[in-house]
Amino acid sequence: MTQTYQAVYKQWQNDPQGFWAEAAEEIAWYKKWDLVLDESDAPIYRWFRGAEVNSCYNALDRHVENGRSTQLALIYDSPVTNTVQKFTYAALLDQVACFAGVLQQHSVQKGDRVVIYMPMVPEAVIAMLACARLGAIHSVVFGGFAAKELATRIDDARPKLIIAASCGIEVTRVIAYKPLLDEAINLSTHKPQTCIILQRPQAEAKLVAGRDVDWSAAMQQAKPAACVPVAATDPLYILYTSGTTGMPKGVVRDNGGHLVALKWSMKYIYGVDPGDVFWAASDVGWVVGHSYIVYAPLFHGCTTILYEGKPVGTPDPGAFWRVIAEHDVNVLFTAPTAFRAIKRDDPNATYLEPYDLSHFRTLFLAGERCDPATLHWAEEKLGVPVIDHWWQTETGWPICANLMGLEPLPIKPGSATVPVPGYDVRILDIYEEEAEPGQIGSIVIKLPLPPGCLPTLWHNEEGYKQTYLSNFPGYYSTADAGFKDEDGYLWIMSRTDDIINVAGHRLSTGAMEEVLAAHPDVAECAVIGVADELKGEIPLGTIVLKAGVERPHNEIITELIQMVREKIGPVASFKIATVVERLPKTRSGKVLRGTMKKIADGEQYRIPATIDNPAILEEIAADLAELGYPHKQGEEI
Repeated sequence: MTQTYQAVYKQWQNDPQGFWAEAAEEIAWYKKWDLVLDESDAPIYRWFRGAEVNSCYNALDRHVENGRSTQLALIYDSPVTNTVQKFTYAALLDQVACFAGVLQQHSVQKGDRVVIYMPMVPEAVIAMLACARLGAIHSVVFGGFAAKELATRIDDARPKLIIAASCGIEVTRVIAYKPLLDEAINLSTHKPQTCIILQRPQAEAKLVAGRDVDWSAAMQQAKPAACVPVAATDPLYILYTSGTTGMPKGVVRDNGGHLVALKWSMKYIYGVDPGDVFWAASDVGWVVGHSYIVYAPLFHGCTTILYEGKPVGTPDPGAFWRVIAEHDVNVLFTAPTAFRAIKRDDPNATYLEPYDLSHFRTLFLAGERCDPATLHWAEEKLGVPVIDHWWQTETGWPICANLMGLEPLPIKPGSATVPVPGYDVRILDIYEEEAEPGQIGSIVIKLPLPPGCLPTLWHNEEGYKQTYLSNFPGYYSTADAGFKDEDGYLWIMSRTDDIINVAGHRLSTGAMEEVLAAHPDVAECAVIGVADELKGEIPLGTIVLKAGVERPHNEIITELIQMVREKIGPVASFKIATVVERLPKTRSGKVLRGTMKKIADGEQYRIPATIDNPAILEEIAADLAELGYPHKQGEEI
């Protein structure tokens, strides 16, 4: 009999440690825990203290030992190179063990850091799992990220070794990664001992003698390495996310809690069984790629898809339908942006018609709030449940969802449904009291966070406490705002800091402002996130020029757009900016970015009581109107 959501949530509430101890029985441990939850250093909590485990063993070896050796573990589908490659569990284990041997030859051992700067190729997955096999801590940086951004991550993680590919491939161009890597190493204070380079034929890289090693040559000489037991509380990886200061924050993920939470999530949230085909259409550089391309599906004994392509343009808006049909995908997880792009290019879903999707069961969306129109369109065209759910880089797995492995709840478009067992989600008002149903407030999670969430930031425990735990003592602050309705459904409405969500990628407007402010003609600037039909949000820059600058404005703006592209990367989607006379500020000098955003999005706003000069808001509205903001409802953006 199917368990109800309420019953399982109550079970967790009544005995949280017993709940997670039971879930942990699904994991293969070298040594069981002394404590399920170590609370001795609160508000820093640790799960499964005293246990020993290996994440790679749970992803590969245990399945090979238990009869899944011939089952497909990984399908690599690359329309940009016209390649499909399939790995059984046994074949993937062989590759991972050999590459772990390569890392060992280069003195990588438990606790060492390894930076991975790769496109969506099987070698990226192999590299991650090989690090996990040795107990080395990997830090994946999104392939093609600007050299300066990569350099800051190198200096923070201090890797012994970097793994990179010679290039990444976009729809219309090849991006050489190696020059970016070389520049990043030149910029960084910390210098890695070795770089292992995967040569791709589309753009072979020049290797630096004495430092760079060819991937293929190294693999030919490698001897397989065995799994190394690590403490459950030892880090598995560091994943950098945007900080409000423009400096990246190194989110730490541990081995034990991560294993338990992700394995549990596959069955109960995503409703998949071992042997099912699961596709997370994301990138290994982002948390979704870590959790649901690499680790969770393999922990659960599923077949996972690694897709090097786009939802449209590789070659057409039927790309996703082809992958689902060709590889018998049961569950797809992607960002709403992807579906907005497909809907924009093929509103009648004519490209869907040739494909048999009869085995496809569920579509999950996350990374940004899904607008009801896109959700309805996907439901109508696919004829399957479309589940909008919500989580963060920091949590590593969903906070709120419609749990498809339990009794599915009614879908409310625009809502992420209900808190997942493990998360005690509250809405606090300005007085830090619980808000009434329907009242917007700060979304917080009562401590301790469940297994799988970040226990701290890399070498920055104070920063962890300050960023996440100081605003509301006893709670983790999500920096999101929203409300619960009468049924306990959660509605995520906006951010409460300067992080914007561009096509599922969290980016700091503060970091963009730093780049703009460095231009010699710019006196001051503000970047806001404005609503975008395709990407959810995009950045918009407002620029105040220095006195006496008489150059054409469009010339300056072109330069600024190029600067952001170079310093932060194309992922920022910084393409819109305007020159303004002055910025609206409070009397204390704080720029009223939230009010500017409301003007751009066409939302009603109150003139803040602390504003220095209300007339500036009218000026800003006129400047934004010239750019076409606010867009009329339904207008093509």
